[in-house]
Amino acid sequence: MSQMQTIHAAFTQKVDAVLAALEAEGTLPPDCPRGNVTVEPPRDPSHGDLATNAAMVLAKQAKTNPRELAGKIIEKLSADPIVTSAEIAGPGFINLRLSDETWLAELRAIADLGADYGKSAMGGGKTVNVEYVSANPTGPMHMGHCRGAVVGDALASLLEFSGHKVIREYYVNDAGAQVDVLARSAHLRYREALGEDIGAIPEGLYPGDYLVPVGKALADEFGDSYAGTPESEWLSLFKARASGAMMDMIRDDLALLGICHDVFSSEVELQAAGKPEKAEEWLRSKDLVYDGMLEAPKGKTLDDWEPVELPLFRSTRFGDDQDRPIKKSDGSWTYFGADLAYHFQKSQDADALVDIWGADHSGTVKRIKAAVAAMTGDAGSPIPFEVKLVQMVQLLRGGEPVKMSKRSGTFVTLADVVREVGKDVVRFTMLTRKPEAQMDFDFAKVVETSRDNPVFYVQYCHARVRSTIRKAEAEGIAPSPEDLSVLGPEELELIKLAAQFPRIVEAASAAREPHRIAFFLQELAAGFHAYWNLGNDRPEKRFIVVNNVNLSCARLFLAAQIGQLVTNGLALLGVVAVEEM
Repeated sequence: MSQMQTIHAAFTQKVDAVLAALEAEGTLPPDCPRGNVTVEPPRDPSHGDLATNAAMVLAKQAKTNPRELAGKIIEKLSADPIVTSAEIAGPGFINLRLSDETWLAELRAIADLGADYGKSAMGGGKTVNVEYVSANPTGPMHMGHCRGAVVGDALASLLEFSGHKVIREYYVNDAGAQVDVLARSAHLRYREALGEDIGAIPEGLYPGDYLVPVGKALADEFGDSYAGTPESEWLSLFKARASGAMMDMIRDDLALLGICHDVFSSEVELQAAGKPEKAEEWLRSKDLVYDGMLEAPKGKTLDDWEPVELPLFRSTRFGDDQDRPIKKSDGSWTYFGADLAYHFQKSQDADALVDIWGADHSGTVKRIKAAVAAMTGDAGSPIPFEVKLVQMVQLLRGGEPVKMSKRSGTFVTLADVVREVGKDVVRFTMLTRKPEAQMDFDFAKVVETSRDNPVFYVQYCHARVRSTIRKAEAEGIAPSPEDLSVLGPEELELIKLAAQFPRIVEAASAAREPHRIAFFLQELAAGFHAYWNLGNDRPEKRFIVVNNVNLSCARLFLAAQIGQLVTNGLALLGVVAVEEM
């Protein structure tokens, strides 16, 4: 069985073949659009194994009512030997039950494909650029960056698993005012390293001790050459050295999370290469940039606001609420102007773009989407571009908030957290809620050994599987698919749940939502633990059944495949499945 013939994909093809046959017979009109036809498990498992909305979606085009069309679809589907029953539900949904052997074959497929079970070719080899983290290079990573880092990295892995080529990119904002502040802060630490008593760190500079080694390195390299010279002589040099040192620190911090980017794009290099000017020139040639006046900001009067002519991008043509300046009155690029050029650069090497941003940047989503639509839609459809917003994480210790402030120098670094609770705990926890939802990260709760802690619950599922198999093998019993027909209804329900993994992977990839994998793993673990608990009071329901080797081998084979799926799913999230707990 190939990776594209897992049960849900195979049955989707069967439904499509039935619809094609109905077209050929004239029941459906030629070239009837089927994009909205779905084949998926019904919400209530008691209704069947699979359900399709085909009759509901296509009845209008067939000029008939959904139940009548459903009857014709059922007539053809029922001829398939793997379909044991097909029923019309409600206004025209079709519920299907499949033979037990179909599900047992799927269990064997999990074993045959192993780490490849769930892989998909849906991406068609198209390249997706995923930009994530992109924290300003002004200090070490803190937990405010962590969630976006994990979401972006897990999404990149998910897209690769579903058949895309992926570019993992980090945009280094090293041209803004914050990097000037970093350079001045580093210069202060440089003077300190030379023996000067610098006293308290002045307001407005970065006070963190992480700049002490940067100052020492500068002192070792340049001696006292820049100790008393004007800022104009050292600012540019210290910006480059300090931001470079910060990026080295950030790479090390990300490595603790198992994150490694393919590309680091520098805003300084982007501007030095004249990319914003080239973007402006191209946009002017399409009449998408013009020189005009901005409206006065709300609350301003003519006495305290002076209109200035600026180059404006026509973002209102693409759904924005006003046109946006790409340059400031002093001729320097606005953040939007540089960002516009950066996205233009990214789009040259990708078929689709995804940006992972902090929720505090939500106000700029509309304008950058407008810019990408303008710059990539010239030859037809614009390149697909999504911005995924990630809410901040509130750190708690014993229920009390932990402060995170880079300026005060009292923030909790990402490295601190990873070293305390471990990479896998951090990564999985960051994906236990939708990224747009607020999240609390309590140091005590994330390491709890209880079912209320999803990290533990999923990891314990895998550890339980491995422990059970080791115990069985010590008794001379090994997992075997030789006679799976001995498995009963409870085991089949677990197989049906496990078999949803390929479908979940494709849906999560299409929606750009890696947290769906974490949600599925929690559901799978809950199903496994519930089945395990049947054996607490009923010895005949245990995985190792005394005096019944055939049944034990079959159940152990089922357990092994559940363990394989947990391993596969955790790998997509960048988490290692543990062997014991």
